[in-house]
Amino acid sequence: MKRILDFQINSVEPLSQIVSLLKLTPADGSEIPPCLSGQFVEVKAPAQAGILLRRPISINFIDKSANELWLLVRRAGRGTDAICDMNVGDKLNLVMPLGNGFSVPDDMASHRVLLVGGGVGVAPLLMLGSHLKEMGVEPIFLLGARTAADLLEADLFRKYGDTHFTTDDGSAGTHGVVTDSPVWNDRFARVYCCGPLPMMKAVARKCRDKSIDCEVSLENMMACGLGVCLCCVEPTVKGNLCVCTDGPVFNISELLW
Repeated sequence: MKRILDFQINSVEPLSQIVSLLKLTPADGSEIPPCLSGQFVEVKAPAQAGILLRRPISINFIDKSANELWLLVRRAGRGTDAICDMNVGDKLNLVMPLGNGFSVPDDMASHRVLLVGGGVGVAPLLMLGSHLKEMGVEPIFLLGARTAADLLEADLFRKYGDTHFTTDDGSAGTHGVVTDSPVWNDRFARVYCCGPLPMMKAVARKCRDKSIDCEVSLENMMACGLGVCLCCVEPTVKGNLCVCTDGPVFNISELLW
């Protein structure tokens, strides 16, 4: 069930020059509504930003012990700049939870699973990794970035599984893109992926070549998050679908890539 809730900002932590981690708790002290890995929220920018439309942000993590919702926010314009510049104690209004999450079969404990993320696209994979760990799965993470300084939440990912890196400049992990990693020499039953579109398409090709089941989380431009504005339409084998309501998670077998 979708809800509109005010959250109080508990902390704002810059993770790089353009990405901040915001930790939020419901302003009224209530528990965070149930959310699935891969779902997102629509964030209302502060009034002083003069922004009408909300900004879609993936759910990064839910810390149940602290009753905190985590959001990784990348500075991409006036709206996200204003959100990243907010202070502890300020309030953010969210519509949540939105979209469909990653599918996790009940028999996953017997499977080897690879989670591939690039840039701020790593965000939903932290929550997914923690969920898989709770199920008895040992996920393997493959995270890509331009440089070592751009790798996000590396230590947190290591808490939940074996973590590998690629960087464009070779400053951490394998020199190259995620599809260059030797991790692919292993055998996997399923791959989950989120990041820049070229990266996801490359991972999809790799998975098709290896006959690996793969789900990707698309980041199409969204305005309403409710399937009304049709900004985020994606051509699929089922016709044009709204990423915000029919996704953002899709199996690559559904996509015309």
